[in-house]
Formats: sequence, C-alpha cells, structure tokens
Amino acid sequence: MWLREAGTEVRRVAALAQQAAAPFAITAGFRIPRVPTEWAPHSHPSHELVWVRGGTLTSRVGNRVFTVSEGHGLWMPAGVVHGGRATAGARFHDAVFAPDRTPVDFGEPRTIAMTPLLEALLTHLSRTDLDAAARARAESVVFDVLRPSERQFALRLPDDTRIDAIAEALLDDPADGRSLEEWALRLGISERTVTRAFRHATGLSFAQWRQMLRVHRALTLLSQGFDVMTVSETLGYAQPSSFIAAFRRIMGTTPGAFFDAAGGSSGDVRNPVPDVQNS
Repeated sequence: MWLREAGTEVRRVAALAQQAAAPFAITAGFRIPRVPTEWAPHSHPSHELVWVRGGTLTSRVGNRVFTVSEGHGLWMPAGVVHGGRATAGARFHDAVFAPDRTPVDFGEPRTIAMTPLLEALLTHLSRTDLDAAARARAESVVFDVLRPSERQFALRLPDDTRIDAIAEALLDDPADGRSLEEWALRLGISERTVTRAFRHATGLSFAQWRQMLRVHRALTLLSQGFDVMTVSETLGYAQPSSFIAAFRRIMGTTPGAFFDAAGGSSGDVRNPVPDVQNS
C-alpha cells in the first residue's frame, strides 16, 4: 500500500481456525492504537465491519485498496484475506458478525454508510450487561439499517507487469509528477501501451488513476490534522486550489465540507476495549 510511516507497529495475525459458536450474532468494541499500526494479511471465520474516528484505516484486499475515513466503514466477508493500516490515535471500531446468524451478506468487501443510528446501535451492542431480548432487538435493527455506501471508494491496482512499476512508485510517493511520456520512455514502451494498460486494468486513464490515488492519500493526511496547503504540497500540487478542485471532482465536495459532514455522524463511544491484536 502506501510507504510505511516511521514508527509503524507491524502485527502478524495468526491464521484463525473456525471458532466455536459465539454467544451473540454481533460482537462490537473499539481500541485506540497508540502508534501507526499495520496488520499483515489475514482472514477471519466471521464477517467483520470496521470503521474509525479521528483517523483513517487503509485496507489492501487483492488488487484493491480501500481507504476508510470518518462516516464510512468497511465490510469484510468471512474468509477474505486482507491487510490493513490504522493511523496513530484513531479510534478503531470493529463489529464481528456470526455468518450463520447474519441475514445480510454483501458477498465482497463493501464500503458501508456509518449512519448515526448504525453507530449508536453497535455502540449499544458493545455493552456487556444487555439481556438476550434487548440484544436480539438491537441486532435486528442493525440488520435492517446496514447498507452499502453510495460511493464505493476503492483504488484498483493495475496488476500488470508492464505498468506495475508506475503504480509502486506512486504508492511510495504520490507527488511523483513524471508525465505519461516520461514513464513510457523509462519503461521502454509506447505512451499508447501505457494508456491502454491503465484503462484495461483499472478502468481509468493514467492521469485519472494518479488523481484517485492522491485523493486516497489526502484522506489519511487530512484526518491526521494536516492543513490543505500542506497536503497539496505533499501530493505534488502547485496550488491548494488545484488540489481542492481535484478532490471535489472525485469526492463531490471540498475537503473541509467532506470532513465536516463525516464528523457530524460521530457516535457516542462509551465502552473501550483493550488494544488487542485481532484486526
């Protein structure tokens, strides 16, 4: 994924055997990583919904990179291999769903709309003093309101040996401003070949793909408190206005409005759990 931040703690999650039946259909909680944290590729026997507050989560699933910012979550079906990173200090929430008692299954990783109601319900379910009837009622409403986001914000990586070097270089440094012509010359192939390869592998032109990648990275930087000018410089834009325009083209709104809207859906968190290695 992105170039690893200094001080990142890398956690390796042991392969999980099929667990004994959980006592509930949904088990929820949260933790706060003290430093940037990366989880090596792993899978779970249960479905998982993860979301963050005060930061971002980036997850690599096959040849796709999902960036989960405030107001959104990521649904990971049981058995799907994935890795992830969370920014330092982010409140990392997760809810585990028993597949045999979950009447919804999106079939593949999906961005989920974390509405205030859904967050409140999952926070309620993190309590340990709920009786069976109260828990069953809350779980039933969760299944009713759990919906994919209208925007599925995932970056598809090329997975094409002809252009993989471009993708890797830009993941390491999204500010890399080399043109299509320069990349073609460096790789010893034609500009037309590069263009066709990006279109075929990602559905986007080279310029569109780079712009999408930069917005993914911008979400992480902005969530960490960097201002728009710093982010625009870090990502290689000549002017903050150019960055804001690019962000608006992809996200449909300005960076400030995007995070203001996401912040408005924050739930009331009351029951933290220890920072454990079970992402």
